Amino acid sequence: MLDVLGLESDDERVYRALLGRPDSTAMPLSDLLALPRAHVDQALARLVGWGLVTRSSDERFTAAPPAMALGALITQRRDGLRMAERALVTFAEEHRAAMTGSSISDLIEVVTGVDAIRHRFLQVQQAARTQVRSFITAPFVALPPDENTAEPMALGRGVHFRAVLDRAVLAEPGIIDDAITSLSSGVELRVADQLPMKLVLADAELGLVPLAVTPAGEPGAVLLHGSGLLDAMDALFETVWRTAQPLELSGTGGEAAPTVELRDGGPTDLDRKILALLLAGLTDPIAATQLGLSPRTLHRRLRHLMDMAGVRTRMQLGGHAVRHGWVKPH
Repeated sequence: MLDVLGLESDDERVYRALLGRPDSTAMPLSDLLALPRAHVDQALARLVGWGLVTRSSDERFTAAPPAMALGALITQRRDGLRMAERALVTFAEEHRAAMTGSSISDLIEVVTGVDAIRHRFLQVQQAARTQVRSFITAPFVALPPDENTAEPMALGRGVHFRAVLDRAVLAEPGIIDDAITSLSSGVELRVADQLPMKLVLADAELGLVPLAVTPAGEPGAVLLHGSGLLDAMDALFETVWRTAQPLELSGTGGEAAPTVELRDGGPTDLDRKILALLLAGLTDPIAATQLGLSPRTLHRRLRHLMDMAGVRTRMQLGGHAVRHGWVKPH
């Protein structure tokens, strides 16, 4: 539990044993914990050095109050992390300056193999300080969206995520639930008719662009550092983002859910999800499948929405939905 503070497992065990046994000597602790005496002596020496334990002149040991001792240690670690973050900024600036005028081989790293691409994909997100932007296309070669462990960690650090999904991705099994989870975490999602490539960008510093499969049959990718090529990827993302359809989903679907019931006051959460998927270009069967509905229920919901909006066609319904805030416009 305390390994994040630099304590070893023996240190934690000895410290916890001392909490209820002040003025203990090493031998009883060794017997109590079934640890060799040498291990207990080493743990006690480290704990005394950290200020977690006090030692009397007759070699008796007492645990310092946790709130004071551990609190001080946590503060030291926190201050150390802040210094490391400041050093990271400095190193990044030095690296950026060093990269100016560097050779192509310094600016582009070729990555080969699923495991290596997955590792770099996670690293790029872990390196982000302000934002991560990505193009998401199928098939998912290195890492499916629901296995992207770096995303929630980066979101927890305050990193802003924006992603554009290729329209075909919305037909992938489970993708709607994944999208709902991401949206609820603060990720912004949009949908484009067709994306030119997979892409992930961390700030304006790093970019990962998958390539075609190599002659050996392995997938490849290039990791881009600050360069004109990375600037082009940045501009490409922003251009596609501006023209993509915002995707808004909330909660979970399901034909047995209460949101399937008609509501006269306005569209339900399920209605908004249906509209979002249809405006994103999904066909009725695929939209129904993704929401766990039968085609009949989906058509009934659409008919009700058209009656509510006072329109006759789906195109008119889409325009009404955007004008009245049922879904977000481009």
